[in-house]
Amino acid sequence: MAFPVDDLLEPGSECPSLGGQYSFRVLGPCCRLFDREELPWPSCRLAWRSKEPSWRRIGKRFVADLAARRCPSYAVELLQPGAKPTRTVITLFPQRLSANLQEWWYSKQPSSLDPGNSRPRPTAQEP
Repeated sequence: MAFPVDDLLEPGSECPSLGGQYSFRVLGPCCRLFDREELPWPSCRLAWRSKEPSWRRIGKRFVADLAARRCPSYAVELLQPGAKPTRTVITLFPQRLSANLQEWWYSKQPSSLDPGNSRPRPTAQEP
């Protein structure tokens, strides 16, 4: 069961993993990208019944990962007892971003590239 997320995890905060096997230190939010260059090449000509595909990729190489765009992703350091901290990206799939937070996280608006847009704008509280 997914639960909604309305706020970011604070950078520097330490959190346990959902299974409790390790903990991680949050470095900051990030956008999980999919590298279109990693798409598989056709293994056999017989699979293509119509026009052969073009091997030239059209459009952006890196695009937002569709599987992760409704969930928060963070750059983290894994903290395991007896091991060096390892930096990686974790996507918290059981959590779902609120509409406001999802727009900030994966926005296609040019204003989202502004360096001052490092945190989402607070939503108006209802009385």
